[in-house]
Amino acid sequence: MTSFMFASAMAQIDAANQADPHLIVINGQSRPTELVHAEQRTAWIHRLVEGEPSEALLIAARAQHVRRWEMPRESYPRTREAYLQWREDLKKFHAATTAEILQAVGYDEAFIKRVESLILKRRLKLDAEVQALEDALCLVFLETQFADFAKQEADKIVGIVQKTWRKMSAKGQQFALELPLSDDAKAVIGQALKT
Repeated sequence: MTSFMFASAMAQIDAANQADPHLIVINGQSRPTELVHAEQRTAWIHRLVEGEPSEALLIAARAQHVRRWEMPRESYPRTREAYLQWREDLKKFHAATTAEILQAVGYDEAFIKRVESLILKRRLKLDAEVQALEDALCLVFLETQFADFAKQEADKIVGIVQKTWRKMSAKGQQFALELPLSDDAKAVIGQALKT
C-alpha cells in the first residue's frame, strides 16, 4: 500500500520538475523534460528490480535530476575539471532538494539519508539499488538524449558510450541492446563495444 508520505513526496517532486522550461516531445506532446525523464526512470526501476522496488529507490529515481535546469552546464567553464565539479555539485543539489521535500512530508532522518545516498550514487556496483538507479539513468539517456548528443559530440561519443556501458549492470546492458534505437545509434554502440 502506498503511504501518504510517499504519495506526497512524489507529487512534490513532480511539481518541481513540472516547472522545467525545457520541453521534450513524447508521443506528439510537448512536456517538461525533467518530468518526463523522472517518469521514465521510475518505469525503468520497475523493470530492473525484482519484486517491488523500495520507496527510497522510487523517490531517488524520481528526484535524481530534480530542478536540474537551475544549475546549467554553461554556468561552469568548458574544462574537464569544471565538468566533473558540475556533476558533483548537481548530485549534492539534487540530494539536498530532495531531503527538503522528504523532511516537509514527514520522513525520518534514516530514510532521508538513504535516499540521499542513492542520489549521490554511493557504493555503485556494491549496492543493488544504487546500481539499478544508475542503469535507469543510462537507459533514459540512451532512449531520449543519445541521438542528439551523438551529433553534438561526434568526436567523443564512442568514449562516452564506453564509459556509460562500464557503469551499467549486465541486466541494464541487455535492456540497452533491446532499445529501439536508430541504425546510426546502434552503429555507434557497436563501435564502442568492439574497442
